[in-house]
Amino acid sequence: MDIFHMADIIPLIGLPHPPYGRSSYNVPCPCCDDEPRAKHLNINLQKDVFRCPRCGFSGGIFDLYAYYTGIAREDVRDALVARLNVQGNIPKSEHIQDVGPTESPPTDIRSRDETYTALLSKLTLASDHRENLRNRGLSDKEIDRLGYRTTPVVGAQTIARQLQSDGCYLSGVPGFYRKDGQWSFVCDSRGILIPVRDSEGHIQGMQIRRDNVSRRKFRWVSSSGRPDGCKAEGWVHIAGKTRTTVLLTEGPMKADVVHFLSGQTVLAVAGVNTLTQLELTLPQLRAQGVERIMTAFDMDFMENPHVQNGYKALISLLSEAGFTYGTYLWDPKYKGLDDYVWEYCFQRQLSQ
Repeated sequence: MDIFHMADIIPLIGLPHPPYGRSSYNVPCPCCDDEPRAKHLNINLQKDVFRCPRCGFSGGIFDLYAYYTGIAREDVRDALVARLNVQGNIPKSEHIQDVGPTESPPTDIRSRDETYTALLSKLTLASDHRENLRNRGLSDKEIDRLGYRTTPVVGAQTIARQLQSDGCYLSGVPGFYRKDGQWSFVCDSRGILIPVRDSEGHIQGMQIRRDNVSRRKFRWVSSSGRPDGCKAEGWVHIAGKTRTTVLLTEGPMKADVVHFLSGQTVLAVAGVNTLTQLELTLPQLRAQGVERIMTAFDMDFMENPHVQNGYKALISLLSEAGFTYGTYLWDPKYKGLDDYVWEYCFQRQLSQ
């Protein structure tokens, strides 16, 4: 039995095709998006449904086609049969799935950047967190420039309400979700908020360095699994202007420290086994003139078989993308490159 799918009607009603490899993506909502860059309507190709968490516009394939073409919903089936030249038995009615409290995919980068920038402007950095960053080698000026903040522990709904009043979009921004019908922001644990930026300085998402934990100190700010929440996608962080040769390490905070202390441009992935976003970023780096990528992961990668397997996949990825590459090694008593560079800079200051 032949049936229609969302992918069949997207080109018929003039909607953009999804990004490569994505089965769920956002387009401008015809009911509530007035700004050119706004994209709140989620198209889910896997479930064959659509939904806007902002205004509630939702339904299935026939509903979307009827809205964009002006055809009565009861006439959509016959119209699609004729337009697509479908043969076989087509069901007379379409079952519309109950999408319930769904997640939203990330909205466009500029909307995320504007919302995160406004959020950080309403937060402060606690003294213990500032001291932690100083001890890593960052100056107060650099700490402020980077936008590090302490996570909000109370008043999340008030902050979200203020951001909405300021004209910020919260749908599709990881960390924001609806609680009792009102927008809120995740604040499950205290820690340092770390902006994760692209090559133009836009905040793509954020990580948090959690206080008082011994494992998984660094986690993505995400509202996955919550009503109208949004999952972080492990974006690549870029510290410094792109050059022909860049360093590649793990973690945005580490990249910020190494860049500040050494002046080198540093890329940061979430982990050596998390390379999806790096693969999407490599063509952009190539277009910006990057030719050589030097890996600089923690020195224990040489003894960790799990990390080594990821490293082999990384090298293969860089080679296939046409980059030359190499690996930086340093005294293994310093686990990370940031530790080694900071010690070198500190000793040099003492000798002067």
